[in-house]
Amino acid sequence: MKLFFDFLPLILFFGSFKLAESRPGQAAELATAWFGPLAAGAAVDAQAAPVLLATAVVMAATAVQIGVLLARGRRVDAMLWVSLVLVLVLGGATLWFHSETFIKWKPSVLYWIMGASLWVSQVVLRHNLLHALMGGQIDLPASVWQRLNFAWIAFFGLMGLLNVYVAYSYPTAVWVNFKVFGSLGLMLLFLLAQAVYLSRHLKNEEPS
Repeated sequence: MKLFFDFLPLILFFGSFKLAESRPGQAAELATAWFGPLAAGAAVDAQAAPVLLATAVVMAATAVQIGVLLARGRRVDAMLWVSLVLVLVLGGATLWFHSETFIKWKPSVLYWIMGASLWVSQVVLRHNLLHALMGGQIDLPASVWQRLNFAWIAFFGLMGLLNVYVAYSYPTAVWVNFKVFGSLGLMLLFLLAQAVYLSRHLKNEEPS
């Protein structure tokens, strides 16, 4: 249930985009009625309407997601706050200018912020953030934690570049599919490779 809740904004983004894409005329009318006044009454065409409507949905869903966590007295992760700021700022720009370019940059910026956080904590602060987050669950040598940290930095950096490449090289519909399925698939493959690597370095517990 928690996994579904965590991915709910992404699921709603994908679902609303596909629904609007399947009904271009209605989507254009709805998007023009909602977002036309933001651009001096400019009409939204059928090609831009799906991503604009999906952007509005994901903005609302992310805000509601955080609101539910706060209402339940749950801790909101720092990256979720960052994600909210990015989706509101870049999503707002997408709606204001009727351009999907801004929201397409959101995953890349988020990836790079996460990678930069790991890099700064390791190189500047001499503090391994991954170890701080996971050290209580996995017992690993310090050198492995360091390599793991830099592996995540490289992964986030490459994912950000890959998102930009797909966003500028393919139609928006392809980018949406990549954002939902491609990114998650690559993340799962990376986690699987990481699990195989870690299995070779886990410290054996002393026999009782």
